[in-house]
Amino acid sequence: MFGLSELAIILIVVIAVLAVRKGPELTRTAGRSARILKAEARAAREPRPEPQIVQGEVLRPGNTGGTEQGPGTR
Repeated sequence: MFGLSELAIILIVVIAVLAVRKGPELTRTAGRSARILKAEARAAREPRPEPQIVQGEVLRPGNTGGTEQGPGTR
C-alpha cells in the first residue's frame, strides 16, 4: 500500500498544515510565558524592604495609610 517514504511525506505535510494554523497562537503563548517568567525572575532578584516597627505596630512595605485594620473594623 504505502511505503515508509510516502508515510513520511504525508506526515510532513500534516505537520506543516497544523503549524500554519496553530503557529501564531503557539508563539504568542510562548511569548507571554517568557515575559511572565522574566518578570518573576526580576522580582525574585530585587531585595524586599524589611517591615518597620512603629509604636508597637507593624507597617508592611507599600502600606502608606497608617495602621492596618482587620475585616469588620472601622
